[in-house]
Formats: sequence, structure tokens, C-alpha cells
Amino acid sequence: MFEIKTLALFVITAIAEIIGCYLPYLWLKEDKSAWLLVPAALSLALFAWLLSLHPSAAGRVYAAYGGVYIFVAILWLWGVEGVKPSGWDFLGASVALAGMAIIMFAPRG
Repeated sequence: MFEIKTLALFVITAIAEIIGCYLPYLWLKEDKSAWLLVPAALSLALFAWLLSLHPSAAGRVYAAYGGVYIFVAILWLWGVEGVKPSGWDFLGASVALAGMAIIMFAPRG
């Protein structure tokens, strides 16, 4: 159960970070409204708070979170940006997820 909760929290955290970065991207690159910076800032604040909810050491959480972020970013590419990921994208994301699992769920002494 710990593993499922951890993974779910990482996914929600990744979505908050991606939204917080994607909205300024839209403003800068797609000439959208500067008002997008307000929800972007809120989303990044949510991202930081969500990372603080993990019981593990911060460095371990940040390292493992990166693997989930990669996977969620590939899904974002597909679902939001409409670009179908390649098999290589999915392979790389799977390797990143495997790294996350090793970092977060390996037995500790």
C-alpha cells in the first residue's frame, strides 16, 4: 500500500510541476495571456508542498521523483500536446520508473 500511495503522490506532484511550467511556456512561446502566470505560481507552490509530504529524506525523494516526472511528462506530451511518443520515449520513461522504484522501495538497513 505504501508503494501505491507514494506513486500516486509522485504523479500528482508531477502534474502540478508540469502545469506550473507549461503555463509560463504558453505565455512566452504561444503569446498567451500573462494571467497564466498566476495559476502557474499556485501550481508550483502546490508542487513544492506535495514534495514535502513524503516521509523519506528529501534527496531521495527528489531523485526518485525525477523518474515519475519523466513518465508523466511523456504522457503530457501525448495527452495535452497531441504528440504521440515513440517506443524509445516509452522505453526511456520505463527505465526512469525502474530507477524510481529502486531508489524508493529498496530495502534499507
